Amino acid sequence: MARVDDTMPPRAAPWPDDHEPTPFQARVVAAVAGLEPGELATYGEVAEEVGRPGAGQAVANVLRAAPGLPWWRVLPGDGRVYRSHAPTQVPRLEAEGHRVDEHRRVHPAAT
Repeated sequence: MARVDDTMPPRAAPWPDDHEPTPFQARVVAAVAGLEPGELATYGEVAEEVGRPGAGQAVANVLRAAPGLPWWRVLPGDGRVYRSHAPTQVPRLEAEGHRVDEHRRVHPAAT
């Protein structure tokens, strides 16, 4: 089984090394891999982009399993960082110019 590292979200459950992504998983991986530093998306937006509106939870499941993605750039629809993700995600977001307030709500960097 693949090893969890500091580039994966908390509670990651990586795919086995021999995992072949489904077409949906591959589209999610491509969409999230394409997010540039400073860009943000919601789980729902990624789901829409890959042709599966309403599949935000499925997007989150892919992010917990696919190594090497900028998972910290994908947020819940309310724009708040999950409490369990905050210790890892907030510093990464702040390093990209975003502000995260005391309620864990992300305020995007000015573009």
